Amino acid sequence: MTTDPLLRVEQELGLFMRRARAASAHLARDIHPDLDAGAYTLLTTVAATPGIRASDLAGHLGVGRGTMSRQLARLEQLGLIARGTDPLDSRNHPLGLTEEGARRLAHAKKARHAFFATSLGHWGEPDLAALADLLGRLNSDIGRLPR
Repeated sequence: MTTDPLLRVEQELGLFMRRARAASAHLARDIHPDLDAGAYTLLTTVAATPGIRASDLAGHLGVGRGTMSRQLARLEQLGLIARGTDPLDSRNHPLGLTEEGARRLAHAKKARHAFFATSLGHWGEPDLAALADLLGRLNSDIGRLPR
């Protein structure tokens, strides 16, 4: 094990990201057995920004429009999202969760919260607050980096 703090952060974040991807895949399968890990993020983003356009969603998540179109078509096919119509722009199809999509997403979020409560239940409130603060700082700093 290295003693270099920067290398340790890199190693721990790598492990964390692999475990987060696995957890996202599990949550997506909880929503529907045919979904992949990215679907959970798509659904949570659509839920948080009802009416978002597919192109804006693709930009937000850093994927191409073709990839986004295929993923959204799958979610629509499964009855989890619906594309609306914009009376001012017929090319715009704002996205939203269906009732079934919202129900399944709420169930997955509840399971995710229970997972964190179980995993971190022995941590004290000061440690949890410090972790949240440091993760917020990390996200902010990484978000400012050029891609």
